[in-house]
Amino acid sequence: MDTIRVVIADDHTLFREGLRALLGSIPDIRVVGEAASGQETVAQATALQPDVILMDIQMPDMNGIEATRQILRASPHVGIVILTMYKDDDSVFAAMRAGARGYVLKGVDQAVLLRALQAVASGECLFSPEIAQRLMAFFASLGRAPLPLEFPDLTDREREVLGLIAQGRNNGEIASRLVLSQKTVRNHVSNIFSKLQVADRAQAIIRARDAGWR
Repeated sequence: MDTIRVVIADDHTLFREGLRALLGSIPDIRVVGEAASGQETVAQATALQPDVILMDIQMPDMNGIEATRQILRASPHVGIVILTMYKDDDSVFAAMRAGARGYVLKGVDQAVLLRALQAVASGECLFSPEIAQRLMAFFASLGRAPLPLEFPDLTDREREVLGLIAQGRNNGEIASRLVLSQKTVRNHVSNIFSKLQVADRAQAIIRARDAGWR
C-alpha cells in the first residue's frame, strides 16, 4: 500500500501529540498536518489534500460534522474518519450524512484505528465494533419491506440500490443509507444500467417507477 497521508483534527494539543506519535510508529502512514479547529481543518484539507482526516466532532468555530461537509464538497476524494468520544445515534448518523466513511471511538485499540485508516484510504467504510453494532441494531429495528418481484436479474443489493435511485437519491446518499463506499455504489449502479439495458439514471428511474417503485 502507498503511504497514507493523514491530517489530525482535534482541539486538544496533548491528544494530537499522542496520536501523531502513535501514527508515526506505523509504517506507510505519515501525518502531514494538524488542526485545532473546524476552519483550520478545512484550510488544511484544501492546502494538503490528504488521503484521510481523523476528525473530532467538538472543535472551536466549526464542529467536525460541518467541517466534513465543507471538505467533501470541495474535495470528495478525501476520506474522513470521525474519531470522537460521542457514540449517540444523532452524532453517528449526522457524520454519515455529511459523508464520513469511518467512525471510531477514542480509546479503541491501535489495530482498529489502523484498519479504519487503511479502509477509508482505499475508498471503503469502517466503523469501530461498538458503532457497527449500533448501526446494525438500528437498521434491524426498521424491518425490511418486501422487495418488488420485478427485475429478477438484479441481486438483492442491486434492487435496494435501484429502489433508492427511484426515490431520487444520489450515490452519496445511497452510500450513507446502505453503509457502503461510493465506489461500491457506482459499481452497483453500473451493473443495474447494464442489466436493465438503460443508458443513464433517468431511464433507470423511469423503468423502476413504471414497475411501481417509489
